[in-house]
Amino acid sequence: MKTVLITGASTGIGKATAIYFQKQGWNVAATMRSPEKDNDLVSLPNVKLFRLDVLDENSIKAGINDAIAHFGQVDAIVNNAGYGAVGAFEAATQEQIKRQFDTNVFGLMNVVREILPYFRQRKSGTIINIASIGGRITFPLYSLYHGTKWAVEGFSESLQYELKQFGIKVKIIEPGAIKTDFYDRSQDLFKKEGLTVYDGYQEVAMKNMQAAGANAPGPEIVAKTIFKAANDGSNKMRYPVGSNAPALLMIRRLIPETWFFGIVRSVVEKK
Repeated sequence: MKTVLITGASTGIGKATAIYFQKQGWNVAATMRSPEKDNDLVSLPNVKLFRLDVLDENSIKAGINDAIAHFGQVDAIVNNAGYGAVGAFEAATQEQIKRQFDTNVFGLMNVVREILPYFRQRKSGTIINIASIGGRITFPLYSLYHGTKWAVEGFSESLQYELKQFGIKVKIIEPGAIKTDFYDRSQDLFKKEGLTVYDGYQEVAMKNMQAAGANAPGPEIVAKTIFKAANDGSNKMRYPVGSNAPALLMIRRLIPETWFFGIVRSVVEKK
């Protein structure tokens, strides 16, 4: 029986992915910062919860080692832990900037670096990094979030060259708008006392983007795509999914960027 290790499995895409892999007959190492707070995954057969905080290298090492010890192996790892820091960049604090990149980029890199010796030794393994269509196109007020996801895209694409010789595959999942707590609980909204010049623009843009999230498909559609990436045996690297993600990426490739920017403005800035 194969085993997948998932970071950020407490909610949203991570939780849906843990449930989907379990239903498909995989062992699941569901990792999160506070496993004691879980009331759902803990009761599922072949699912084991492990404490893992992507900001803590010792925690990453312990989580991976404990999962291997418990299940005997790890065949795929899903780097899902992350969140969105949003708002006008001028209002962002240094702490918010650092935390966004620490979690979405450096935390992911630390997990990858820790699993690589194990995958190299086995001469197999699949690394699945959750990026976003926001790693190849952008929307206003998400400059920091986009910066992290563009970094994940570039990191993953370069990494696959050097790992191919060891039989290790690198996959990138690119969700569009997905109905999870990304649009409320998981977001960190920038605010700076006395800085109000962006308020009108931010109110309109955020309202339109929140609406897109409210009308989006649920995280299960992403979980199915992650499972496909873990099992298709191909060298395909990018898997756009949900809310017209493939169409948006195709349009971005086919038309001049100024036209594409105009389309984004017409949707996001619509009053």
